[in-house]
Amino acid sequence: MTRLLVVMGSGETAPTMVKPHRAVFERVTGPAVLLDTPYGFQSNADDISARAVRYFDQSVGRAVDVVSWRQAPADPVARERCLAALRGAGWVFAGPGSPTYTLRAWRETAIPDLLADKLSRDGVVLFASAAALTLGSHTVPVYEIYKAGIEPHWAQGLNLLEAALGFPAVLIPHYDNAEGGNHDTRFCYLGEARLSLLEAELPPDRLIIGVDEHTAVVFDLDAKTATVSGNGLLTLRRAGVSTAFPAGSVLSFADLAAGPAAGLATGAGRATGAGRATGAGRSTGAGPAMGPAAGVPTGAGLPAGSGAGLAESGRPGWVAGAPPVSQPSLRGVADDLDARFATALAARDVDACVAALLEMEQAIVDWSGDTETNDGADYPRSILRGMVVRLGELARRGATDPAETVGPFVDALVELRGRARLNRDYPTSDTVRDRLAAAGVELRDSPDGTSWRLVAD
Repeated sequence: MTRLLVVMGSGETAPTMVKPHRAVFERVTGPAVLLDTPYGFQSNADDISARAVRYFDQSVGRAVDVVSWRQAPADPVARERCLAALRGAGWVFAGPGSPTYTLRAWRETAIPDLLADKLSRDGVVLFASAAALTLGSHTVPVYEIYKAGIEPHWAQGLNLLEAALGFPAVLIPHYDNAEGGNHDTRFCYLGEARLSLLEAELPPDRLIIGVDEHTAVVFDLDAKTATVSGNGLLTLRRAGVSTAFPAGSVLSFADLAAGPAAGLATGAGRATGAGRATGAGRSTGAGPAMGPAAGVPTGAGLPAGSGAGLAESGRPGWVAGAPPVSQPSLRGVADDLDARFATALAARDVDACVAALLEMEQAIVDWSGDTETNDGADYPRSILRGMVVRLGELARRGATDPAETVGPFVDALVELRGRARLNRDYPTSDTVRDRLAAAGVELRDSPDGTSWRLVAD
């Protein structure tokens, strides 16, 4: 029997999450289904489903079927068919879109109870991005607050976390989001100011569980452990105090329930109830006036440089006015490969140019299933086309160093000129020099002999 609740902060269909997906699927028995509700309101919902199915098939190596519940089916047969597919699945996935749309579509249906039953009996529920927001006792209406400007408020969540973990909590994905650049978009686009307002409305003991982008947390309901993997951190926050745990950390449910205080204890790497060492924790403050807790060592177990901004923002990875911390993206991969191509081109290294071209093409394929990517493939394709054009220009000019190509001919003429000078045949010597200069070859005479260089390609 396998009972797992898996949360991904973002990147659920990106190359960065292939390894965590495969690790989870090794423990799955039964069919795998994708529930399309979170993005069901979007006009490109069919395309998002197709891309996700292709991603799991081609990148993860697992067939996934789509259960379409964009709103409760009016046809009772269709409705029961969907519920039967969910009930019989060993793995249920939901991802990007709108958390409040999802909650409305599932309200007064059998889906919440069905998901809770799956976690209580046998199965894997994997929620990412928008869907992950619905798991807690309270849900952030992210679109309404960030896009429509509605005052910060909570929506009622599914409260599956309490059913799974044994204590109520709020889950916030995209916890380290940095898309805002000069304005704070951490905590799923809320920023510290809005999150502080919302946190004050929660019951005093309510835990906030933050999952960074391109990061997975596997809650094993039988082992009662939470394991962090991927690129970012798991953060436990309560009453404005936070503790962050990097990939590789394993926490017991008791540590989770205790919240940030448990993180201070486990920060030294003590063994949890599951018998495994936890990752190093880090205590951070909640806002500009709050830094790390006095006497608590900082930096243990966190990526190098992640401590920047703790005193000002209370969260690793963001400093007011500083450049945003970038997460993996197709655009970022394209920019890196373009820079590598430019370096190879300047060095006339054709093999390295071709390697960059092939990697760019593969990156476009690898990221094609990412349902959350904002830039799509247009930008990297434009970079790829530019690479091809520049490589063609190099081919027209010749990739070999011109000095190597013309060297034997120039050396022969320099030798001929040297003999003419020894024979005091200065007209011939001057003619050779002038003809070489006209061809872009500069001669330099010295006591050690004559050297030459090309002054134009």
